[in-house]
Amino acid sequence: MKNIVRSSFGRSDHQSSRTIFGAAAFSRVSQAEADRTLESCLSYGINHIDTAASYGDSEIRLAPFLKNYRKSVFLATKTGERHYKAAKEEIYRSLDRMGVENVDLLQLHNLADPKEWERAMGEDGALKAAMEARDEGIVRFIGVTGHGIGIAQMHQKSLAAFDFDSVLLPYSYVLMQNPQYAHDFETLIQLCQERNVAVQTIKAITRRPWGAIPQDRATWYQPLEDQADIDKAVNWVLGREGVFLNTVGDIYLLPKVFDAASRLTGRPSDQDMNALMHDQAMAPLFV
Repeated sequence: MKNIVRSSFGRSDHQSSRTIFGAAAFSRVSQAEADRTLESCLSYGINHIDTAASYGDSEIRLAPFLKNYRKSVFLATKTGERHYKAAKEEIYRSLDRMGVENVDLLQLHNLADPKEWERAMGEDGALKAAMEARDEGIVRFIGVTGHGIGIAQMHQKSLAAFDFDSVLLPYSYVLMQNPQYAHDFETLIQLCQERNVAVQTIKAITRRPWGAIPQDRATWYQPLEDQADIDKAVNWVLGREGVFLNTVGDIYLLPKVFDAASRLTGRPSDQDMNALMHDQAMAPLFV
């Protein structure tokens, strides 16, 4: 087994691999491809899986694996519904699709739009369904996720309104060159550390938006692809204590991310990362 670093996941008693398998990569793959990928996860000691109801066939593809390994992994999913009834139905549908009785973490998915935030957090919103699911024992923890340049600030608003157990948001060297995002991210991190809220990060190996370039990967951004470049990006994220890295949404790039995470060599310098940005013409995914 390769040496993937583990750490306590927030308030849970689970020692999660700091590299979390992002099962968005299973949205449009065969069962055989999913099975081979999950075997790779096991070989690297990945024991934390993050999926969502909206990730195509992802929850279905996880079901055979979970039949044998449910007790060995921290399992997270997400609901993108904003109203109570629809969210409750989606939570139970996710359990059925994965063939499990419970999940460790249920997350309100991409809670970034202010109007959607008001609905989800309101009296008849998705948060109520999540809290009921927790009371019923089918959910252990509740988190919130999001994308975009304003999400670090929105997560602060969410934490002020409810004691979420985890947050998920973008984090990469190129994105942190945006002064406003960097400020908001650091403020959020401080708050999470004070409350022992788990911090999950995404988009670690983003190179730039696709733009006019033909899209030949499952990711919705153009990723870094050379192992040396991925090593730098992964080392930079995991070189920061207290954050988790959710892997890439392309099963053919996953082995490179796993390999990088198993060989952590220390956080690259700003000089090294600036050189990478220049050589790969990197640009922020969110502006």
